[in-house]
Amino acid sequence: MIILDTHIWIWWVDDNSRLSRRLQELLLAYQSNGLGVSIFSCWEVAKLVEKDRLNLSLSIDEWLNTALAYPGIQLLELTVPIVIQATQLQGFHNDPADQIIVATAQIYDCPLLTLDAKIMNYPHVQVLR
Repeated sequence: MIILDTHIWIWWVDDNSRLSRRLQELLLAYQSNGLGVSIFSCWEVAKLVEKDRLNLSLSIDEWLNTALAYPGIQLLELTVPIVIQATQLQGFHNDPADQIIVATAQIYDCPLLTLDAKIMNYPHVQVLR
């Protein structure tokens, strides 16, 4: 399984042109093994819509239901070990969504698919490139 950062998941579902050929290939390659999406990514999408920083073609309820039904998607719950790990990311920035997603990748011991430079430069998480 790989873990999807929120923006990758959004781009994939919305067929966004920012999802490069390489990212599309990685999604297809890992689809049968699982594409993990943190429950926190659902919250992040909803917050982006609430703050008018993301416009979706569907209501947030419909979008999330559709996005969670995509092939290979596995919704990953927020657990106590993830919460604790998220508070112990030495030298990582203060974005709570990024902290939870990085901690999720660490706890599941799975690579993370992201284009977020702050995450990509963090040496304590495996990032697919």
